[in-house]
Amino acid sequence: MPRDKDDDTAAFVSEVCWNYYVNGMTQAEIGAAMGTTRLRVNQAIQRAKASGMVRIQIESPFLSRMEMQVALAEKLGIQQAIVAPANRQNYDYHQSVGAALASYLTQAAESGRFRRIGVSWGMTLQSAVSNLPRLDRADVEVISMIGGTTKGATFNSFSIASGLAERFGANWSLLAAPIFLSEEIDRDAFLSQEIFREHFSKFEALDAAVLTASDISDRSYLISACLPTEKHAKRLTEAGAIGDVVGRFLDRDGQSVANDLDARTVGVSLETLSAVPEKILAAAGPHKVEVIRAVARRGLATTLITDDVTAELLLG
Repeated sequence: MPRDKDDDTAAFVSEVCWNYYVNGMTQAEIGAAMGTTRLRVNQAIQRAKASGMVRIQIESPFLSRMEMQVALAEKLGIQQAIVAPANRQNYDYHQSVGAALASYLTQAAESGRFRRIGVSWGMTLQSAVSNLPRLDRADVEVISMIGGTTKGATFNSFSIASGLAERFGANWSLLAAPIFLSEEIDRDAFLSQEIFREHFSKFEALDAAVLTASDISDRSYLISACLPTEKHAKRLTEAGAIGDVVGRFLDRDGQSVANDLDARTVGVSLETLSAVPEKILAAAGPHKVEVIRAVARRGLATTLITDDVTAELLLG
């Protein structure tokens, strides 16, 4: 049923533009998905261009999801939720959320709210970096919170920290170590080096932490390419782990799952992370519903940025 009565609202116009410019949907696809005509979709796009709503970024793209966002924040016990419209016909759980995260971080950087930003890794963060405008914020420092890997260079912690800093015209500090140390290396001795002591001290002064979360499956890069052996994934699942955040594994209740990787993991601890004032979790996809809930239960997210497909499952 066409929803002509809503076609002049800012929420309608911004959702049309989000689907057109971010999700890459055709005007016909948008009309079908939103219950309106292709003509009105075209008119909304033209109206947005004329009004200045569409520039490099779309103003207020989440207005039409306001009730869902409020309900989601209440259900998860977090401060706020931002729900981006997903392209349901060609679903990509990184693209829309990455664009929404980019919009959120840009507003925070421009307002001066964040001076020290901790980042993890992942394809959602890579998507965010690719959507960021170029700013001049030399007073901002981007700090990698976990070790990296020599594989997956476009979305590992090194590339995410340096890429975000480059877009923001900011400084960056890299945690130049692997996420998992070899079994024979003493973690405490390794991290006692001055370069690591200085880096870890910065975790205590973060204004914000930008996080992703993954499940225990091959869809997670950490699981598919970074675990020391293939047996570790099975052991983690048997121990009750359902996913990870910053390389730390959680059960359904958000409690840490004891495992032999803990003593080998290089990165911010969950105790330190929990003390960061703003913790932004960017995650979407049906396979991540359980781990999103677990992260929220642990108190490791103040803001969730997700898509409407995932939000509906979280509210179900």
